[in-house]
Amino acid sequence: MSENKDQKFVYDFTEGNRDLKDLLGGKGANLAEMTNLGLPVPPGFTITTEACKVYLESGTAPAALRDEVSAHLAALETKMGKKLGQSDDPLLVSVRSGAKFSMPGMMDTVLNIGLSDESVVGLAAQADNERFAWDSYRRLIQMFGKTVLGVEGELFEDALDEAKAAKKVTVDTDLDAADLKKLVKAFKKIVSKEAGREFPQDAREQLDLAVEAVFNSWNTDRAKLYRRQERIPGDLGTAVNVCSMVFGNLGPDSGTGVAFTRDPATGHAGVYGDYLQNAQGEDVVAGIRNTVPLADLEAIDKASYDQLMAIMTKLETHYKDLCDIEFTIERGQLWMLQTRVGKRTAGAAFRIATQLVDQGLIDEAEALQRVSGAQLAQLMFPRFDEGAKTTLLGRGIAASPGAAVGKAVFDSYTAVKWSRSGEKVILIRRETNPDDLDGMIASEGILTSRGGKTSHAAVVARGMGKTCVCGAEDLDVDTKRRRMTVGGQVIEEGDVVSIDGSTGKVYLGEVPVVPSPVVEYFEGRMHAGADDADELVGAVHRIMAYADRVRRLRVRANADNAEDALRARRFGAQGIGLCRTEHMFLGERREMVERLILADTDSEREEALSALLPLQKKDFVELFEAMDGLPVTVRLLDPPLHEFLPDITELSVRVALAESRQDANENDLRLLQAVHKLHEQNPMLGLRGVRLGLVIPGLFAMQVRAIAEAAAERKNAKGDPRAEIMVPLVGTVQELEIVREEADAIIAEVEAATGTSLKLTVGTMIELPRAALTAAQIAEAAQFFSFGTNDLTQTVWGFSRDDVEASFFTAYLEKGIFGVSPFETIDKDGVGSLVRHAVKQGRATRPDLKLGVCGEHGGDPESVHFFHEVGLDYVSCSPFRIPVARLEAGRAAAEAKGSDSR
Repeated sequence: MSENKDQKFVYDFTEGNRDLKDLLGGKGANLAEMTNLGLPVPPGFTITTEACKVYLESGTAPAALRDEVSAHLAALETKMGKKLGQSDDPLLVSVRSGAKFSMPGMMDTVLNIGLSDESVVGLAAQADNERFAWDSYRRLIQMFGKTVLGVEGELFEDALDEAKAAKKVTVDTDLDAADLKKLVKAFKKIVSKEAGREFPQDAREQLDLAVEAVFNSWNTDRAKLYRRQERIPGDLGTAVNVCSMVFGNLGPDSGTGVAFTRDPATGHAGVYGDYLQNAQGEDVVAGIRNTVPLADLEAIDKASYDQLMAIMTKLETHYKDLCDIEFTIERGQLWMLQTRVGKRTAGAAFRIATQLVDQGLIDEAEALQRVSGAQLAQLMFPRFDEGAKTTLLGRGIAASPGAAVGKAVFDSYTAVKWSRSGEKVILIRRETNPDDLDGMIASEGILTSRGGKTSHAAVVARGMGKTCVCGAEDLDVDTKRRRMTVGGQVIEEGDVVSIDGSTGKVYLGEVPVVPSPVVEYFEGRMHAGADDADELVGAVHRIMAYADRVRRLRVRANADNAEDALRARRFGAQGIGLCRTEHMFLGERREMVERLILADTDSEREEALSALLPLQKKDFVELFEAMDGLPVTVRLLDPPLHEFLPDITELSVRVALAESRQDANENDLRLLQAVHKLHEQNPMLGLRGVRLGLVIPGLFAMQVRAIAEAAAERKNAKGDPRAEIMVPLVGTVQELEIVREEADAIIAEVEAATGTSLKLTVGTMIELPRAALTAAQIAEAAQFFSFGTNDLTQTVWGFSRDDVEASFFTAYLEKGIFGVSPFETIDKDGVGSLVRHAVKQGRATRPDLKLGVCGEHGGDPESVHFFHEVGLDYVSCSPFRIPVARLEAGRAAAEAKGSDSR
């Protein structure tokens, strides 16, 4: 973006508020909000996302930025009564990222900016604590070296481990001032060797370089991967927060912690979080030292604990949501370093939403916006069978729930590699860091021996809905030897383990799973009660009931038989949006289809169709009975006929072998001729759909008759069949007119023969670009449209789904060409434009035109919102995704109503 001369790039914490997240990022906006609330926030200022955008586009910071930073820095120095980097009693600052959307651990932070060989001596004298000063200095060199100068972080870790080994201690706090002075010298040598320059002694140079490093961290591989995973736009940029340092590493009366106003794993009220004495903030989230529970702070420092509890209550009431808080205690003085609406598990999201309604903080409409279809889908995953025989390896902290089973792997590279080969894996680490993100995404679950509920692994896993167990201290994880040891038991890479993110238990081998209580609720086998599972079910029930009351979109199922239809109905389906009749021709009936394909004469073809008719009719009778009173859209035969014949290679070999033995089967010879005759270079664009009905006399007529006779039989049995006949792959209105004319005649004939009035409708799938573009014409012959977005996506993009997903989609996602696969979420700009055009044109011709969608996009949360927006009447999806579609349809309606009221 171009730089505006009058643009303001820096805001003091006293100038902003929580509504300026686009400009100040989430962290900066919330620091300003806490400052406005009168909470104890260290003074500081925020460099805006606009400055970052200019920097990323031009490669240099805005011309006005340096002067603005200087002015705000001078004001900060006056307020604090000390100068950045001065030799006696220096002002130190932190430089931290802060994007609009929380990206925990994905971007860079540098603490203790302003320390140098001179100022460290002044800091030691001012604090009367030499160890603290040198500990802060070594942290600065380590963080600055890795973050700003690009030095490999393990080099610093190895030097730290060597220092502890030389002293024969295991934790950093056992190193004294003399040890830390030696470590500083070692760290500076590492910087000089690896970065090709000395560690900068000028405090302002440190600050400017750190700010640029935070800007650059917006486009690191891990940040881009996280944004793709969370669907965060890539053009937002990050703000930079410059905050005066407060110190948690001044001794036992100091410390740092992370707190939640409710348990982010369950949603239950209480005291949740981690605290670490004599530490700086990064020690907690990095998981390098095991913390104590936040409740222990009451015994350590009751005054600070009581003040923190009061602040937490104030923040949750102000934000009307679960808040995630970072704080530091400096010699008994509590300081608030950050707050944000906290990430939570799916179960916690539903519980918290209903709890806040009961407390009167939010209404039902807002509660509906606090949950998502993706979270509901997570709650429908299976859990471990509590009655199964298990071998318990150990127990850690239940950081993110779920039941995960997989082969143990000890690094991200292996996790990704094995996952791409079809293996299910559990990523096991001492602690994770942002570089492990791709391995975490690839894994079924994450297990660490260090860290707590606020560690990197826990926070990121909860955000992604991944099962996670942290801080399993009994597990000795050896990543170099690729093994884990516990109580004499050695788990090698490749051994199967199971982890329970709801209890923190870790098991050897595969533990069997049982259905989720939420699925049991949807199937009518569980009701809300008093225990924990029933409490969750009660929360889901309340939110689903509200979603069903407010949604405009109806939700149907893709189902091909009575069993699937009944399950879909239990899940809340309001009809069937797609019954694929080709699935009725498989198994034993395949031979009948072969007879139809091989028919040489009209009589042979009619005989084959007559054999299929009663079987088709029986299928439809069962289906109409299962969905009595609800619409059932039956798609006439769609796939190419070769799919019903033997594989050409296998058949050719079989015939060749038979001919060599001189006992060739006449039927096999005819089949081979038919296979060759029907062979197409691109069968998905060949003889299929409506083209079959026009080329093979009687095929569609048989299916229409079966549908009509089944509907008549059901109606005469006092039922209420509501069949809709759908013609696939129509590209021009003339195709549909011919099929409909024949269908109408057959329906009238069946009505006359059975004495019934059927009111069957005939419509078409819109799955070709031409159909969408000529929707006004096609609507003259169609009583309904159903968008087949799978094929429409293929034909708009020129993709063969079966081929491209395996061949180059991974590369397209990694390069950012796709934020998400267009087969997963509808491509609004391309495919969506055609849908929008077809809706407008179709309804212009036929105002009462019924409109739906029956591709799997019908169950995708983001796509459901689009279908609501363009005015469809219903979405249809697989039975298991019906609750997700119901919830998202409600959210779309509530969101639209909220937008209208604003």
